[in-house]
Amino acid sequence: MSAICGVLVAGIMVPAVALTGNTATSSIDFFDQLPDEMNVGVPAQSSKILASDGSELATFWDQNRTEVKLAAISPFMKKAVVAIEDARYYQHGGIDTKGLLRAVTSMARGGDRQGASTITQQYVNNVIIQTYAANGEYDKIKLGGDKTAGDKVREIKLAIAMEKKYSKDEILQGYLNWVLFANGNYGVEAAASYYFGVHAKDLTLPQSALLAGVVNSPTFYDPVVHPENAISRRNMVLANMLDQKMIDKKQYDAAVKAKINLNVHAAKNGCTTATRGEYFCEYVTNLITNDPSYGKTKADREKLLYQGGLTIRTTLDPKLQDAAQAQFANFTPMNDNPNKVGQSMVTVQPKTGKILAMAQNTKLSAPKGQWSTEYNFNVDKFDKKGNSLGGSGGFDVGSTIKPFTYAEWLNSGHKINDMVDASVRKYPEGFPWRNSCGVSSGIYDNNYPGSTDLQNAEDGRYSRTTAHMGLVLSLNTATFAEAAQLDLCNVQKMMTATGIHLGENPNKPYDLTNVSSLLGSGEVAPLTMASAFATFASGGIHCDPVALLSIKTAKGDPLPVPKANCKQTVNPDVAAGVVHTLQQVLVNGSGYQIPLQYPAGAKTGTTNDSQQTWTTGFTKGLVTSSWLGSPETKNRSNNNLLIAGQKIPYVDGSTYAGKAWQGYMNQIAGNYDTSGFPEPPSSMLNPIVVAPPPAAEKDKGTAPESKETKGTQDNKGNSNNAPAQPKKKD
Repeated sequence: MSAICGVLVAGIMVPAVALTGNTATSSIDFFDQLPDEMNVGVPAQSSKILASDGSELATFWDQNRTEVKLAAISPFMKKAVVAIEDARYYQHGGIDTKGLLRAVTSMARGGDRQGASTITQQYVNNVIIQTYAANGEYDKIKLGGDKTAGDKVREIKLAIAMEKKYSKDEILQGYLNWVLFANGNYGVEAAASYYFGVHAKDLTLPQSALLAGVVNSPTFYDPVVHPENAISRRNMVLANMLDQKMIDKKQYDAAVKAKINLNVHAAKNGCTTATRGEYFCEYVTNLITNDPSYGKTKADREKLLYQGGLTIRTTLDPKLQDAAQAQFANFTPMNDNPNKVGQSMVTVQPKTGKILAMAQNTKLSAPKGQWSTEYNFNVDKFDKKGNSLGGSGGFDVGSTIKPFTYAEWLNSGHKINDMVDASVRKYPEGFPWRNSCGVSSGIYDNNYPGSTDLQNAEDGRYSRTTAHMGLVLSLNTATFAEAAQLDLCNVQKMMTATGIHLGENPNKPYDLTNVSSLLGSGEVAPLTMASAFATFASGGIHCDPVALLSIKTAKGDPLPVPKANCKQTVNPDVAAGVVHTLQQVLVNGSGYQIPLQYPAGAKTGTTNDSQQTWTTGFTKGLVTSSWLGSPETKNRSNNNLLIAGQKIPYVDGSTYAGKAWQGYMNQIAGNYDTSGFPEPPSSMLNPIVVAPPPAAEKDKGTAPESKETKGTQDNKGNSNNAPAQPKKKD
């Protein structure tokens, strides 16, 4: 105690030259040797993810804090905290020597320990503790009785140095932004929002006095848990303010009579509490924490997200997101989905790559009895560097893959109405498939043990037809007839040009090793399919999907965001030819039951036994991929499962995925470009040689009519011309 007092007297009360004696000299030396530099830096602040219109989607924090300027804090709040914590704040130089010596004297006489910390000292202490906490160095944190005399003296020296470096207003601003107000709320802005639902600048006198009283002991004076303690402390603050002439008697009387009137707004943290688009939120956080642009290690990036005060503006359109999410209530509602049928929709904008909506019929953390999953049905499992994106890794796409063979048909010089022989059903062992960059094989031949002839969905569809009608009616035999005349390497390149890749590994192109993949036995994510179809809708311009518009630091400095890298990857005439045919799908093809009120095109898809069902379609301004299937058991049929309150024997791409797509697109497409598409060149539109087959009769069963074709193909991975196993596909 003598040593501390010697330090205080020698280092604070009088100049060093005025002291004599060994004790005084050693005390001065000890005090002078203590560090007087302290890097306050920026406190850990909450980050927020915003939709494209600036509305908040989610917040992220380790310490719930929003830093504000002193001018943005109520004058009542500034006066209240000075009145109760440090009445002589504007008179001392960081250390209140009267209070300190009074506390020392009390302890020396055996009395209780008394607080003597000024606001400046408290600020120093808060910075030290919270900086350790933010860095995960909890073992270095010392509280109250854990501190040694050396710790206290060091804080005194730092407080004196801080007063020399910063103005009183700067220190008070820092203090009010760093101090804890209970319930995880750091800083007065977070506290004002949590307890009263207001900004710090709008705090009233009784509200300010209540918050100022909390900081002395946040647990004991917590107004939520201990309101009586909080009110008692508030009234003490008000009495101090009256004594110090900060308020008059009339203000005091009204404030002490005021009810506490809490209006608690619990601070949201993370994507599980997102206002909308929680899986989109997760996708965005994965993009950030996977990208070295935001930190050397993943831990660095996570720290930036949870402590950096980032403002992350995304591409999400709230109107589209809400409309997409609402569709699921018509088919697979969250509170009535006992079979866990998965459903999702994702929308991108052609020519920009912006992801405008990303919805699915589950929650990250669902109430008891509802389906909860961490998997995002819409996205890849990993990014190109092998980092997790939280996705399911895609699903077999069925006939939605057929437009890409058709695109290469046109790209290689064939015409829209060229005839193909869709009567050919046998593709025997050794069939000469051309693939200049690999080997493709597969057996469709009922003369081969374990195999069957290639099948379409409906009998009577095996005849010569145009390539155009082959796609409109989704004839497997027409797709194979085209592919038999093409280099499958070029078909694969066409797919890659539109961005198609496998959902399990984005570095791998869609695999045509087995020709069954021409009918959609490869797993692709809905986001990838939407982006690929956007290449056609945009006239052949492919853009990488993007979710981020901008990221700014707490200081407003911009950080880099991924670019869409839009470029012409498909001949615009080829794109126009594909769009021309896909529009007809909604007129008298496999999607005739789900037309839009705007110029539009689409392709439906249904895999074996209705395990996965799709509709991916577009207007000029929007492309949406709608999927319904079984994400957890991918080989489970959706036939006869409870969907939309009923069980039907056959579910295809237009049944539920298509109806959801139709309802959603009709509702929101008008917010974007709905003008018509350019026609393909006349040289591509050769005269029809023979009339196309008549439209199919409606299905007499209970299921909506399917015009999808069914086919058989080899098991995935079938090699060495092993027998194909029958599987029906549209």
